[in-house]
Amino acid sequence: MDQPVIRVAVLDLYNRVTNEGMRGIRALLYNEKKRTDARVRWDLYDIRNAEEIPDTSYDVYISSGGPGSPLQSGEPWENKYFSLIDKLWEHNLNNNDQKKHVFFICHSFQLICRHWKIGDVTKRRSTAFGVFPIHQTEEGEAEPLFEKLPEPFYAVDSRDYQVVQPNMSLMETEGFRLVALEKSRPHVELERAVMAIRFSDEFIGTQFHPEADPQGMLRYFSRPDKKEFIVKNYGEKKYFEMVDYLDDPDKIVLTQHTILPTFLRSSFSRVLETADCV
Repeated sequence: MDQPVIRVAVLDLYNRVTNEGMRGIRALLYNEKKRTDARVRWDLYDIRNAEEIPDTSYDVYISSGGPGSPLQSGEPWENKYFSLIDKLWEHNLNNNDQKKHVFFICHSFQLICRHWKIGDVTKRRSTAFGVFPIHQTEEGEAEPLFEKLPEPFYAVDSRDYQVVQPNMSLMETEGFRLVALEKSRPHVELERAVMAIRFSDEFIGTQFHPEADPQGMLRYFSRPDKKEFIVKNYGEKKYFEMVDYLDDPDKIVLTQHTILPTFLRSSFSRVLETADCV
């Protein structure tokens, strides 16, 4: 008997800018493909540059980070992208079986929070770049993707914008759950950014980069401009501390091996379960 097929659409929002994110996503997909009792096929869509938008026939969608502003651009790709996400959401509302599973990363997370008016998307006072602690909220303690992570856990944060002031009334009405916040900074009079939201059993997003791996980040940290930025903004001691984090199995290695792999494993399992019911 032929193995069932799981189809994954990778939504590339990097606008053809050199990055480590897409390599990290492909590596995690490849690893999970080897573990899955099914044929896993994925297609890559250049959302911003080529305006390539997939249809709704895929089982799983991973929407990447990306450069630039997540604020309204007026570019044609944007409405097409939001239309796809809205269709996937409506599909899940109207279908008990064969749900669509979606993961939003950083830039994509900011876009969907803006589109659904979940919170304010604003430019940060200064760029966040490096390895930082991420704190689980009370609801985050029950988040399946965080189950094997400590409190706090560590992740790569790279952004000029942020989602703040979540609309808790809207979130309660829609059933969205705020599951992670950025580190507490009691000496700074700035509110903590939203770092992860569970939108539904099938939709989740993070404002950090769960796909980041030590090798890619070491290449990034070794760039003179990146090292200079971290040293200037956080100090030389913090720079070397972040580099040490890359070798620590309890820091970004653990995050990389936990969040997206657990999402993929769970999504693939549910796709196969519903396929058996058809």
